[in-house]
Amino acid sequence: MSYEAKVFNVMIASPGDVASERTIIRDVIYEWNAVHSESRNIVLLPVGWETHSSPEMGDTAQEIINNQVLERCDLLVGVFWTRIGTPTTEYASGTVEEIEEHIKSGKPAMLYFSSQPVALDTVDHEQYSQLKKFKESCQNRSLYESYDSRSSFKDKFYRQLQLKLNQHEMFQEVSSGFPNEVVESKTPLPKLSDESRILLKEASQDRNGTIMHLRHLGGTNIQTNSKNFIESNERREIARWEAAIEELVSKELLIARGYKGEIFEISNLGYQVADMIEL
Repeated sequence: MSYEAKVFNVMIASPGDVASERTIIRDVIYEWNAVHSESRNIVLLPVGWETHSSPEMGDTAQEIINNQVLERCDLLVGVFWTRIGTPTTEYASGTVEEIEEHIKSGKPAMLYFSSQPVALDTVDHEQYSQLKKFKESCQNRSLYESYDSRSSFKDKFYRQLQLKLNQHEMFQEVSSGFPNEVVESKTPLPKLSDESRILLKEASQDRNGTIMHLRHLGGTNIQTNSKNFIESNERREIARWEAAIEELVSKELLIARGYKGEIFEISNLGYQVADMIEL
């Protein structure tokens, strides 16, 4: 079934040594679209100079990229590892120019620096030195994120992208722009216990969107997003978290999977509610 949505262009700004991260960014954006775009009336379109620019004469390559791609973008995601990129006439690199010019326009930017191990003989020391200077310049004027593996980057970016889309004013009340959309039809936030709210919010940040309810000789575990919510084996505490699962299932926010009652997955409605929960 078709639906109306507003498209936001997401600029991926990065040097050539983080190609895997560029792929991860696109995958996370596509995953967000699959789960949330219909309920939020928002579609995110990942863009970059390599896919969204065309040959043109009359200016520097970076100015052409700025005019063709950067100026049309709403959100920028910048990623660095060991390189800063090719210098331009005004900045240390084209990537830095894209970030700085985007920030000047007043639009949101998300910046990531990799601390993954690297063989020293593969590092261009001049590039790395310039990158360190840029990172230091960002310390007092921005909040950036570090990561030590690509899996960590994917988890952090997926969670933080949701936060950005839920909190930044650019992405709020998009549905009101469509004349045939009834704003009051937005999914209401159901009344939930504190345990249910915490469990659902954490599960929404889990890569697989699952909650595990495991019983074993040592006790009981209820876990999601690499966290176990049973801190002791006291029956009173276990019962609280088991009741939270039952509540989420009864409100169709979780779906029971398997025949042993050990695996639960977040439903589409569950993701919508989780996005509205503020802990």
